Amino acid sequence: MLLYALTIFLSAFLLFQVQPMIAKAILPWFGGSAAVWTTCMLFFQVDLLLGYGYAHFVIRRLTPRAQAVLHSALLTGCMLLLPVLPGPHWKPGGEENPTILILVLLSATIGLPYLLLSTTTPLLQAWYARSERSAMPYRLFALSNLGSMLALLSYPPLVEPYLPTRMQGWIWSGAFVAFAGLCGFAALRSSRFPSLAQQEQSSASQETETAAPSLWTKLFWVCLAACPSILMLAVTNHLTQDVASIPFLWILPLSIYLLSFILTFDARGWYVRNLFLALMAPALGGMAYMQWSDSKAIDMKLSIGLFCLALFVACMVCHGELARRKPAPRHLTIFYLMLSAGGALGGFFVGIVAPYLFISNFELPVGIAICGVLCWMIAIEEPGVSFARASISLSSIALLLGVFGLSLFLGRTMLDAVKDYKVARRNFYGTLRVKESGGPGDWDGYRSLLHGSINHGEQWTHPERRRDAITYYCPESGVGKVMRRHRVTRPRTVGVLGLGSGTMASFGRPQDTFRFYEINPLVPVLARTEFTFLPDCRAEKVDVVMGDGRLSLEREPPGTYDILMMDAFSGDSIPVHLVTREAFGLYFRLLKPDGVLVVHISNKYLDLEPVIGRAMVEMKKAAFVVESDEDDLGVCFGTTYVLIANDMDTLERASLTESGRSPKLDQKVAAWTDDYSNMFRILK
Repeated sequence: MLLYALTIFLSAFLLFQVQPMIAKAILPWFGGSAAVWTTCMLFFQVDLLLGYGYAHFVIRRLTPRAQAVLHSALLTGCMLLLPVLPGPHWKPGGEENPTILILVLLSATIGLPYLLLSTTTPLLQAWYARSERSAMPYRLFALSNLGSMLALLSYPPLVEPYLPTRMQGWIWSGAFVAFAGLCGFAALRSSRFPSLAQQEQSSASQETETAAPSLWTKLFWVCLAACPSILMLAVTNHLTQDVASIPFLWILPLSIYLLSFILTFDARGWYVRNLFLALMAPALGGMAYMQWSDSKAIDMKLSIGLFCLALFVACMVCHGELARRKPAPRHLTIFYLMLSAGGALGGFFVGIVAPYLFISNFELPVGIAICGVLCWMIAIEEPGVSFARASISLSSIALLLGVFGLSLFLGRTMLDAVKDYKVARRNFYGTLRVKESGGPGDWDGYRSLLHGSINHGEQWTHPERRRDAITYYCPESGVGKVMRRHRVTRPRTVGVLGLGSGTMASFGRPQDTFRFYEINPLVPVLARTEFTFLPDCRAEKVDVVMGDGRLSLEREPPGTYDILMMDAFSGDSIPVHLVTREAFGLYFRLLKPDGVLVVHISNKYLDLEPVIGRAMVEMKKAAFVVESDEDDLGVCFGTTYVLIANDMDTLERASLTESGRSPKLDQKVAAWTDDYSNMFRILK
């Protein structure tokens, strides 16, 4: 038992350590978008499905000895692919489809090792059942999910803060070698015992128990696995984009998802069917209400807590019903294959279908509705009778009417989510919406560009006011002071990472050159059609360069810019790769000797000031922090900018040091590099 338990635990731990490690390594190449994690999750779910398919094939088709030889050979081949971190040749050029590139990249780098890790749970459970004839192996599945959850929860506070990414890759690769040794030994040991089919053929008393599951049973397994997968990913998207862009918030839904597996597949049976089915009505109804556009007044912490509680109830019901329906050990590989197929279908729906089919985050109401239908199917079952043969009664009709009413309400919430917006569009990088307040001729009328719940720029709609810079770019903001005071008597070349609504173009003057760098192809379309900052810009030349800002800047000649502004945000967070020491080295290579770098670090949840301050001390650059408060009318937002130059004289000559201070430093916060960052340390 110890051999199988240790091997399964280690494989599960490695599975969920490599996920954030690889996602962190490639996140900078795709603009720091939250969709990178969703796409990675889809890949891992599909690879898990392939791994479970492999396990099912070898258990059903190969002899015990052939299983051991094949699996040991593949494990040996995997070690030749280590370490698993992707090389720089995978960096995008700017025109690729990010979803396809991420999936191809992951397949080439981590695909085979991850696939073999994913085979471990069903494969070793089958080997354990074969060697220990009287044992039920399903508790090992709970142990597997415990290892996964511990890996997930330990990465942000224990691994990321102390180990550079490359070191993480080498340590993980070393642990994989240890796993391969354990797994190979388990394969050789189990090859001495006859297959489960041979054992059961010799025991007539088990004939009924080992009857093959029906097609309906398999389909129901798939549905029960797909529903919590959809809800987990949809709740993650909703919380991180529409409620709060808090770092590490994505860990909560995934941890709840794994915890429900642990509790439901544990031998003590934590799933109490009647209790959790009774809780499903308030859970689904609560989620439906909270994602409704009229419920935005709910406190953020309360909203996050209620969503997580409702998700836990839904996962407990779906995974609990899977645990109740688990087959005899002979059929466990097909059970896990159907379970992984459901998880992959859920990931495919949220990661691939939803971003290109829906104009907003509609996967959450769709997932709630699907869960409601499944609960109705479960609730009307009689003891020992499957839904396919369940009787229809007045109570079942009442339940069905309740689900129908929930679905109607969810349909209304989907309409309400977009009805108050002039434009709602969505792609890989998230949901963009344009909201208009007042009419075009109203003095106080304006338009806003929203990415999830984060404001990415506003513009007055009145013709006499639409050139005014507002929100984060008012005259007393850090960037407002730089644009009004630096190199005012000469033409300027200005680079801006992040386009938004295009407000920075309002600072353009005749003979100036403005170049914006933007990764989201929807943003320039909306900036030109729904806002007029770009068309109205007085600069002689205005360009928009598509692709990740840092990768695009690497192709620019030295000494290009008088002013370079870093204003790129993914939700409310600055992509890490734009504030590393290597990134700042690139910025200063592109700045003229008297150029000024402007870094926008306004943020609710992260304090980037000590990170940038430490980097500037090490690079011997002059840095000055300029903060501005929100005005009484809410037209100018509270902002924090860091102004950086080669020396303090440059900032003083432009009168940029009249109000502000030096960046604060923290001895516990080191400068970030491309190989090291610690977001956990700078949480506010």
